[in-house]
Amino acid sequence: MSPLIELLMKNGRNGKINGKGYYIYEKGSKPKPDPSILPIIEECRQQTKLMPAGKPITITDKEILEMVLFPVVNEACRVLDEEVVVRASDLDTTSVLGMSFPSHRGGIVFWADTVGANHVYKSLKKWSEAYGSFYKPSKYLEERAIKGIP
Repeated sequence: MSPLIELLMKNGRNGKINGKGYYIYEKGSKPKPDPSILPIIEECRQQTKLMPAGKPITITDKEILEMVLFPVVNEACRVLDEEVVVRASDLDTTSVLGMSFPSHRGGIVFWADTVGANHVYKSLKKWSEAYGSFYKPSKYLEERAIKGIP
């Protein structure tokens, strides 16, 4: 369960059940955002260390895209390294058909090759130092980045 959901429940915010959650639920009207939830969200941020130095980060749309997709690329590298799949193209097909990755990009591995292993690796390494092990680059990706192998 999400740490935020746990805090909400601990604070008696059970959603529609008791009329409080992220919104204020009043009979006969649309739910309205509840500003009194902000201290609970802040408490969750502090507990989970989501904001380095306690401040929101500023990132570009490109960085958001990369922070979402580079871990998927990293996992694809682990799967290739463990020989779970035979070819990278198998993962490309799976990403297009299974997770609706844009087919005009060729699939997750093909797209990552166009971005460059070195860029993916350096970004993941930087984020793992700032945000934790979720972003830790796999050995397979590291090897490819160092040797310049796509």
